[in-house]
Amino acid sequence: MSFTVHNKTTAPAASLPVMEATEKAFGFLPNIYGVFAESPAIITAYAAVNDALQHCALSPVEQQVVALTTSTENNCNYCVGAHSAIANMVQMPADILQQLRQQQALSDTHLEALRQYTIAVLEHRGRVPTEKLQAFQDAGYTRQHMLDTLTIVALKTLSNYTNHLAHTPLDEQFAEVAWKKLQEMEIE
Repeated sequence: MSFTVHNKTTAPAASLPVMEATEKAFGFLPNIYGVFAESPAIITAYAAVNDALQHCALSPVEQQVVALTTSTENNCNYCVGAHSAIANMVQMPADILQQLRQQQALSDTHLEALRQYTIAVLEHRGRVPTEKLQAFQDAGYTRQHMLDTLTIVALKTLSNYTNHLAHTPLDEQFAEVAWKKLQEMEIE
């Protein structure tokens, strides 16, 4: 089954408000929103959760640590490429971005605690072991940070899984930061 990357002339009418707002915000309509447009429910939900991150206790760089960790763990080429571009926009240090893309421990211990917590959330499906929770708190993170991380994991899981189903093509705006999992690159 193939998915359509909708534009404003092919999308269901109920998806148009989110598509128009997204295009206005980004200056173009990312392909993931074109795929989401098939379902007014998913495009509206994704936009609402994304908007809710305005109230997130995590900094923009920390938010990208969670988004990139989730997307690399879920092996989502589209989201790693897109969030690599966003990470550059929020001035994530280049070495941190490279380490995230290579799924390596981060040289910044505070951000590494966030990465480890995110991995634990994913690996344990939210049942994070006590010692992992304690390490996260010991790094200075709070219960709000824990919940805000879950919000981003949920958001990225929604887009990662959609991209897996739809094989969403990476936008040309993100082409210079395209990504493939290291194992995939070694096989080719």
